[in-house]
Amino acid sequence: MQGIGSQVNFDTPAVLRKWPSLRSERVTEGNGSYLLVDGTIDECIREFMAKPIATRHLYEIHAAPQPPLVSAVLSAEQVVELARLRDFL
Repeated sequence: MQGIGSQVNFDTPAVLRKWPSLRSERVTEGNGSYLLVDGTIDECIREFMAKPIATRHLYEIHAAPQPPLVSAVLSAEQVVELARLRDFL
């Protein structure tokens, strides 16, 4: 597990984005998601994890890919797994 975690650079630049919502559902028409945090993957994960669980599906982290664990756009599920991995290290 530690070998896999060492493959992720949590200091890589990233942005946390949020999709507009209506009744807790994404609104994909219009201007798209908007910027909340411009920082590192670590900073974006911390901000994301501070959001209520019920609304996390509205957020995405965008970063340079770091295969196999970090894709260009991280879904809520991927962010939670990366947070667990980061906390494990």
